[in-house]
Amino acid sequence: MEFANPKILWLLVVIPLWVAYYVWRSLQGGASIVISSTDSLRKAPRTVRYYLRHLPAVLRVGVLSLIIVALARPQTIEQNVKTNVEGIDIVLAMDVSGSMLARDFKPDRLTAAKEVAAQFVASREGDRIGLVVFAGEAYTQSPLTTDQSSLQTLLARMRSGVIEDGTAIGNGLATAVNRLRESEAKSKVVILLTDGVNNRGHIAPMTIAEIAKDMGIKVYTIGVGRNGTAPYPVFDERGRVVDVVEAKVEIDEALLKEIAEITGGDYFRATDKRTLESIYAQINEMEKSKVEVYETIHINEEFLRFLLIALALLVAEFLVKYIILKRIP
Repeated sequence: MEFANPKILWLLVVIPLWVAYYVWRSLQGGASIVISSTDSLRKAPRTVRYYLRHLPAVLRVGVLSLIIVALARPQTIEQNVKTNVEGIDIVLAMDVSGSMLARDFKPDRLTAAKEVAAQFVASREGDRIGLVVFAGEAYTQSPLTTDQSSLQTLLARMRSGVIEDGTAIGNGLATAVNRLRESEAKSKVVILLTDGVNNRGHIAPMTIAEIAKDMGIKVYTIGVGRNGTAPYPVFDERGRVVDVVEAKVEIDEALLKEIAEITGGDYFRATDKRTLESIYAQINEMEKSKVEVYETIHINEEFLRFLLIALALLVAEFLVKYIILKRIP
């Protein structure tokens, strides 16, 4: 409950002052009759009227308090809020080929990409997000879901070496687009991250880009790797790192730019983890979910209830004072 005129409640300080005056006046006593002895009065039985002698004063305090509260205009406010979230369906297509273990990112490209993607997922509340991984082949790691917890778990489990090595950009993009084929979302987005050149797979990337365009799917492409050369680990047959060599960084930027341009997206180049974070932040800003909030407020005036109770107490005071405790003139 709220009050339209809360300052009027300050008048309630009059109540304790009035009570103090009443107590003081009662202790002073009223009219007196001179009698020879009070012994008989002390032994006289105390009737109901004796115990009710202060009731009119109590009722008067209640009446004054309720009138002051009513003047402050108590109100109850009913607030109904309806939120309509128009989410975006997003598929992250991530390269997990052996070159993603290069150490120009700390600790390596794949780990950095997973950590930044996890931050991005956490910021997309209300959106459905899917996860596709590709190397020499491509497969769906997670279908479209709003369950961020399970998606974060699957991101953490993603690693290189599980599928045949290579970089099948066309297959990765095709799998991501296929996940959005039956989507009814007004906005559909693929974020494709790779560090290489399309050298595997049987699907031409530009063919899938045209299909994505026709389906209204926007593709953002990210090339990962610093310029020049980068340190690549060399593994033995047991999967242990035996050496680190400098190798040339080769990213088909022309292809990635063309895919982004034809679908209405953008191409970005990430040379370290910090720039990768800023890229995801830019995409996050460009692809905002639409949230509509409808708010209805209804105010109910409650002062009449307090006035009716005050009137009832005033009638009760009249009955007690002039009928039950009727005084002899």
